[in-house]
Amino acid sequence: MNGLELFLLGHKLIRIGQDAIPRSGFHALPASARTILVDVFEHSGSSIGEITDRTGFPQSLVSATVAKFRDTGVMVTEPDPTDRRRTLVRPAPGMREQGQRQADAATVDDVLARALGVEPAEVSQIIATLESLAHRLSKSEAGRDL
Repeated sequence: MNGLELFLLGHKLIRIGQDAIPRSGFHALPASARTILVDVFEHSGSSIGEITDRTGFPQSLVSATVAKFRDTGVMVTEPDPTDRRRTLVRPAPGMREQGQRQADAATVDDVLARALGVEPAEVSQIIATLESLAHRLSKSEAGRDL
């Protein structure tokens, strides 16, 4: 597998994951807003500049998107106590738990079976492989950002 194949696999897994998430406002968001939302949930307490660096989006887009999420109660912002010029962003209290409850309510079994064209009985082995990969990646990411 080369880098391009891995990249394309990642995008296919994103689409399968999105299909498995219960329908909510998340699906109606533009891809840039979903990316920023996920970034903030993965890197709580980041500055606008850090989010911009990780996502590759213009700072104006990141700032505007964060402001919309703040206004709808999804995120909270505060000045950085060490540098008052910077704004720090984190999920609003309870949002992570709300998202986790919604995710826990839905399984990926049926979506994976359809996407892969396999019988539901075969899906458990595929899920075990994906869980192993996710566990290894989360362990390797501890202490560093991709």
